[in-house]
Formats: sequence, C-alpha cells, structure tokens
Amino acid sequence: MAELWWDYGWPLTIMVGQSLLVMVGVLVALAFLLLADRKIWAAVQLRRGPNVVGPFGLWQSFADFFKFALKEVIIPDGANKGVFLLAPLITFVLAFMGWAVIPFADGWVVSDINVGILYIFAVSSLGVYGVVMGGWASNSKYPFLGGLRSAAQMVSYEVSIGFVIITVLLCVGSLNLSDIVRAQEKIWFFIPLFPMFVIFFISALAETNRPPFDLPEAESELVAGYQTEYSSTPFLLFMIGEYANIVLMCAMTVILFLGGWLPPFDIAPFNWIPGIFWFIGKMLLIFFMFAMVKAFVPRYRYDQLMRLGWKVFLPFSLVWVVVTAGALVAFDWVPA
Repeated sequence: MAELWWDYGWPLTIMVGQSLLVMVGVLVALAFLLLADRKIWAAVQLRRGPNVVGPFGLWQSFADFFKFALKEVIIPDGANKGVFLLAPLITFVLAFMGWAVIPFADGWVVSDINVGILYIFAVSSLGVYGVVMGGWASNSKYPFLGGLRSAAQMVSYEVSIGFVIITVLLCVGSLNLSDIVRAQEKIWFFIPLFPMFVIFFISALAETNRPPFDLPEAESELVAGYQTEYSSTPFLLFMIGEYANIVLMCAMTVILFLGGWLPPFDIAPFNWIPGIFWFIGKMLLIFFMFAMVKAFVPRYRYDQLMRLGWKVFLPFSLVWVVVTAGALVAFDWVPA
C-alpha cells in the first residue's frame, strides 16, 4: 500500500498542489491586472479611475468580487436554466486549463508535455462553446446575436493564429513550450518573425474579444452581448474567464516571441535576475499593450473585422509560412 502511494498518490498530490498554487496565483494577479486595466484606461482619458477602496484603490477588485459573489443569481424565465448556468462554468474552467502547460521559468511548469502547443490550441478553441451556450440559453435577442458574432470571430482568427504558431514551430522543431523558449537563447523570434508577432498580437485581441474587436459584447449595439442576461456569480465567472484568457494570450506571446524567462542579454546583471521575474515582466508589458489598445483604438465594424481576418491575416500568414520554410531549407538550417 505504501509503495502504491509513493508511486501514484504522491505525484498526484504534488500535481494537485502545483495546480492550486498556479490557479490561486493567477486569480490574485487577475484582481490587480483588472485594476491596472481600469487605471490605464482612466489615465488615457485624464481621470483618476478607482481610487476609493483601499490605498490608491488597490482593493477595488476584491470589493467587486464580494459584491458579485453575494448578489442574488437571477435566471430569466425563458432561459434554459441548465445550459444558462453551465456556460460561464465552462468558460471559467477552460480559461484555467491552459495554464497547466505554461512554463513560468526553466522547470517551473505543472505539466511539461511534449505537445504543449497543441494542448493550448485545443483548449483555447473550446472556449467559444461557453460563449455560444450562454448566448443561446439566455433566450434573448442580444445575447443570441453576441454568441453568433463570437463564434464567427473566434473561429476566423484561430486560423491565422494557427499559421503564426506553425512558423514558430518550423524554427524550433518541437511542440514543447519549454523547448520553444530555449530555442530563443541567441535571438528572440519577434525579430526574424516580426510580421507574425504583429499578426499574433492583433489576433489575440480578436480571440479574447478585446477592443477594438469586442463585437460580441458591443455596448452601443448589443447592451452587453452574450452577458446581457447574466448577473452575480455567473457574470463573475464569465469576467474572470475572459481576463484569464487575456493573460494566457499574453503568456503565449512572451513564450512564442519574447524569449519566455530568458533575459534580453546574457550578461550581468541581466542573468542574475531569476527567470520568473523576466517572464512576469514581459507579460505585464504585453498586458499594458492590450490595455492601451483598449483605451485609444475605436471599435471595428463587423464587416471590417471579418475582412481583416480572412482577406489580410489569413493569406499573409500563409505566405509567411511558405517564406519561413523556404528560408530554412535554403540556408540548410536544422532546428536544435
């Protein structure tokens, strides 16, 4: 019995503990990132933003959490109650599943699987189900339109994201996220693959329904889109899931193009700073870019959104895959 516990129970206990640690860390980080998002938006508009709850408004996100958690859950009479409540839970769970394979530093990963990039792509692709289910189960016009928009938008931009990832994988020769980071020891991929970096960043905005691609929840047209009929804890789950996906895409941008936990220069004092601090710092930089785009870029029309995805990003990323493969063959370069 002791041998069975040591062989199976103890590794499982360690993995559960690591998963809980990552989940709690991400949740606490989301509270302050949400505040930072609101503060950046306020600063661009020359106002203060949240500044009452706690010093500099630091506890505003926690006050909002308790407000949502303690409010009554209201379910519309015409809604499909089971699907209505399941949709935000699916969004929340899928948003945190992807963090299992994210390497925060060398060896700092819950599950270092060899197909980590495929796992991320599969989990992020499933995220649309929560939005579509929420829009349909609400039995209301605006949520239904928001769900349809989100399905078309997320599917469209996943295609270009897939081609961007292929260009990185061609240069690495591995689907392991840690190997992708290690392959950037000499040069970060955003330099030779800069057009793909730009396409990935913009596609990540569309994939996570961030402005200027927040068509599924456009306030001027659809009130709140697929979230219109939601309140209290279900709405909170949708919001946490959305921001967890945003931060996950920031992490993927750092891993694929900005060298992950690697310092910009392999000299003192850069190489004395622990890798996890470099990883977090780069993530904060990308999140700041997400927040700034939200603050000063106007919303696209829906036809412009779809045209950009299918007529610009898709053909350009496909051509760049061919160019990258041709360059690797021409220079007889073999991934490490």
